[in-house]
Amino acid sequence: MSTLIEYAGDTDVTAAFEALSENADAILVDVRTQAEWTFVGVPDLRAASKAPLLVEWQSFPPAAPVNDFVDQLAKKISEKGLDQSAPIFFLCRSGVRSQSAAIAMTKAGYTHCYNIAGGFEGPLDQEGHRGTQFGWKAAGLPWIQT
Repeated sequence: MSTLIEYAGDTDVTAAFEALSENADAILVDVRTQAEWTFVGVPDLRAASKAPLLVEWQSFPPAAPVNDFVDQLAKKISEKGLDQSAPIFFLCRSGVRSQSAAIAMTKAGYTHCYNIAGGFEGPLDQEGHRGTQFGWKAAGLPWIQT
């Protein structure tokens, strides 16, 4: 019998943005790839005097899992002076990789890991475009190109 490791749950982009703006210890972890950060953009948290932590969940190419993801992120969190109780909001393109990352960090002992449902761009719309219906961009939240 295996033990199921849960995470703190899903949240929408607006609630995540509010938490990141209001709680000094809350952090945003963007788990997309370097290519996505560069060509699609990243959340802009400068108004809250923050920046997202950029840690790939999967590499591109060939979309292989990043074996030391937990160690990389744990080091970055520690460097910010935060511990395992800090609220961590995980973001990817649509909410799948970020959910896996939230589960992995919960399994590693982090107690407040949230998946941002809808992600940065959300699902495809009827014309095959992302970023128009759900997600960070569609909600009109601040973002920048790097």
